[in-house]
Order: sequence, then structure tokens, then C-alpha cells
Amino acid sequence: MEPRLRSVKRKRRYDSAGRLQQAARTRTLVLDSAQRLFLQNGYGATTVASIAASANVSVETIYKAFSGKPGLVRAIRDRGLGGHGPVHAEQRSDRMRMAERDPRQIILNWGSLAAEVAPRVCPILLLVRDAAATDVDMARLRHELDEDRYRRMTINARHLRHGRHLRRGMTLRAATDILWTYSSPDLYELLVGQRRWSPSRYGRFIADAMIAALLTPATLPPAHRQG
Repeated sequence: MEPRLRSVKRKRRYDSAGRLQQAARTRTLVLDSAQRLFLQNGYGATTVASIAASANVSVETIYKAFSGKPGLVRAIRDRGLGGHGPVHAEQRSDRMRMAERDPRQIILNWGSLAAEVAPRVCPILLLVRDAAATDVDMARLRHELDEDRYRRMTINARHLRHGRHLRRGMTLRAATDILWTYSSPDLYELLVGQRRWSPSRYGRFIADAMIAALLTPATLPPAHRQG
């Protein structure tokens, strides 16, 4: 009897693992289909039914997992923030920020992470921005995502202030506003989308700009110092 119970338990574990893997594959397929259709046709013209058909799942499956189009957009954005590789980009940023002592290198690393993440995130943020003009749900989501990005930039600005790296007289709010502005999808759209900059050039530009705007001159190399 006992060997049979062990066999049943192993089978249940295998079945459970298999279901989780299938659910993950289905989620990826749905998000890939939604992202492609949103960016190709626009938010308003893309229906849950068209996404379901593209992903070969039921409409009910999408509503159960994401509660509709706003939830899909949020999930696409959250996935993009992870960047490449097994460790989420924000986790890598946090670890780097705590381990690195040179404020200039911290910001250069932020620029590198922006070059990695922005191509995955900014197109969907720009979709939200455009849809927010006529869609109440998207206007609400835009506000939510802007506030979330501002919260993240506040954490980064607070770290620079705590290390006494900010320019004399610069407030936490001013530093946060600068970081928030240079991380905006609108700047990415201008430089990468319209001027055809590479993501790496964009990342280095915003890093250099933040270094020049934020850091006390004592921390900068001669080329960045004023006067």
C-alpha cells in the first residue's frame, strides 16, 4: 500500500508541475500576442477576442487571468521591466546601488539598465499615453504607472542624497524630478523612435545628463565640472 501511495504522490507532483509549466507557456503566448496586436493595431482597435484567437485560447481564459485589456497592458509592462536574464532588472539595480560606492558609476549603471529595459517597456508606455486621451481605464493606468515610476526614482534620489552626492541646494524632490524626466518614455520616443539612436547611445546619454545635473562637482571628472 505504501509504495502505491508514494507513486500517487509523485504522479500528483508531476501533474502539478506540468500544469504550472503549461500555464506559464499559455501566459507567455497570450502576452506575446497582446503586445504584438496592441503595438500593431493600437489599443482601441485591439479586442480581447482577437488576442484570444491569436493565442489560441478562450476569451474566458484571458479575462480570468488578466481581467481584460488594462490588465494585459499592465502585465506586458511588468514583464518588460524584468529585462533580460533570470534576475529582474530592478533587483539587479537595487543590488548594484547598495554595493557600488561611486555615484557616477551608479548612474552609468542606471543608464545601462535603461538601455536594456526601455526597448521592452517604453513602446507599451507610449501606447498607454496615447490611449489615455480617450479611454478612462487607460488614463487611470497611465497615472498609476507614472506614480510607480516616480516612486522608484524617489528611492534612487534618496540614495544619492543619503550619500551626500547631490549638488549643493538640490532637494530630494528636484533630484527625483530630474531622474523621472530622464527615464520618461517620451524622451525614448524622441531619441530612439524619431532620431533613430541606438538603445546603448540613449542609455549613455541619459546617464551623462543625470550625472551633470545631479552630482556635486567634487565627484565629477574635469570634463563634467562647471566653471
